Amino acid sequence: MEDEKIKDNRFIDAKEQTDERMFDLTLRPQRLKEYIGQEKIKENLIISMQAAKERGEAIEHVLLHGSPGLGKTTLAHIISKEMNSNIRVTTGPAIERAGDLAAILTNLTDGDILFIDEIHRLNKIIEEVLYPAMEEYALDIIVGKGPSARTLRLELPRFTIIGATTKMSLLSSPLRDRFGMGFRLNFYELGEIAKII
Repeated sequence: MEDEKIKDNRFIDAKEQTDERMFDLTLRPQRLKEYIGQEKIKENLIISMQAAKERGEAIEHVLLHGSPGLGKTTLAHIISKEMNSNIRVTTGPAIERAGDLAAILTNLTDGDILFIDEIHRLNKIIEEVLYPAMEEYALDIIVGKGPSARTLRLELPRFTIIGATTKMSLLSSPLRDRFGMGFRLNFYELGEIAKII
C-alpha cells in the first residue's frame, strides 16, 4: 500500500504531465511587448517587421546568437507570431541529407519561418544546398548519376530562416553572410531578471 502511494507521488515520477507542458508554454512571452530585456534587438526587429509587412514580404533571414537560456527560441516564436507566420522548427544535426532539407523547404508556404536551432552543426553539404534557397528562393537538385545527371531547379516560396547558435565561431562565413540581420543576445540585468521572476 505504501509503495503504491510513492509511485503516485509526482516528485519521483520523471514523466512530464500534460498540464506541465501547457504551463511551460504559457510562461513564454507571445509578443515582443511581453518579452523582457534585449531592448536594442526588439527595436531593430520592430522596424524590420513593420517594413516587411508594409512591403507585403517575409522578414529577412535572422541569425540569433548568444549563451544558452537567453531566449533565442522564444524570440523566433515571437517573430513568427508578430509576422502572422507559421513556424517550422528543426535543428542543425537533424538535417542529415540534402533530401531532408528539400523535404522541409518544399513544404513551406509564402511567409513561413524555418527555425534552425544549433545551426552551426549543419554539415557543409547541407549548407551548400541552403545558399541558393536563402538567396534566390530556389532549390537545385541533381537527378541521376554520371554523364546522364542533370540539375533540376525547384522554385521555393518566400520564406525566412531564423538560425540560432551558441557558438558563432563555428558558423561558416558564407552561411553567416547570407543572413540579413544578426543579433547577439546579452545576459539579463538584475532588474530584468526580477521582472521575469
